[in-house]
Amino acid sequence: MFARLFLFIGTLLLASLSLAQADPVSLDGSEQWTMKSAEGREYRIMISLPEGDVPWTGGYPVIYLLDGNAYFPAFHAAKRAQDRLRGAILVAIGYPSDTPLDFERRAFDLSPPQPPERNVPPQGGQDLFLDFIEQRLMPKVNARFKVDQDQRSLVGHSFGGMFGVYTLFTRPQLFQHVVAVSPSLWWRDRYLMAHERTFTQRAQAGQIDLTHSSLSLLMGEREMPQEIQDARSLQLRLEQLSQYGLRSDFQVEPGEDHMSMPFRVAARVLDELLSTRRF
Repeated sequence: MFARLFLFIGTLLLASLSLAQADPVSLDGSEQWTMKSAEGREYRIMISLPEGDVPWTGGYPVIYLLDGNAYFPAFHAAKRAQDRLRGAILVAIGYPSDTPLDFERRAFDLSPPQPPERNVPPQGGQDLFLDFIEQRLMPKVNARFKVDQDQRSLVGHSFGGMFGVYTLFTRPQLFQHVVAVSPSLWWRDRYLMAHERTFTQRAQAGQIDLTHSSLSLLMGEREMPQEIQDARSLQLRLEQLSQYGLRSDFQVEPGEDHMSMPFRVAARVLDELLSTRRF
């Protein structure tokens, strides 16, 4: 009897061990890279591969997605579910972590500098992260695929949405389209407002070309009222730049909260970005 019991327990242990050592899921139509920044920070890059012939523009549209560990599966599935979305490249930027959101890494990459007494966890790496995207990641994507350089988009959620708005304000030529989902516009006493003023002044002075630029701000109905108001106010202020070419819009998703938003709007975001054409 005891022998059979030990055999049964041993079988269970072996089964649990085999499950613990199981290979990770690989998504059809995707590939994964490991890359490092100039400072040696490692990133996991997840690619949803383009399907079909190269478009008449000479290249595939490309969408860069932040917090890739958390959101790549949903966006990849949404892209492959509809034929009209498959002819695009989705580049998700993540981290070598087993968790969906690496809070310490994203806190550094997506935020402005903080005073020493408030710099826990370490913050202030947004420009270094932009350098990595512009100087290392984009050239590798361009070498691997035929890319439509007039159809580059950036999608980010929460801190990632804040980072997307910062990118538009400080490097407006890097992406034609930015989608900020539930952006943390309140962060550090609304620090983005200073960048917004400079951005507006440069546009009015004719120093930047916004002819084919757009910003979409998406909020959940169940988010904090002040956060919804901040996003709406930003879009209203940016409407004055429509005469210089910038298109901006604001949408509230019924019934959704801060954490549900990226999964709820994945298909719509892709559809809107890929239906935008430059003639």
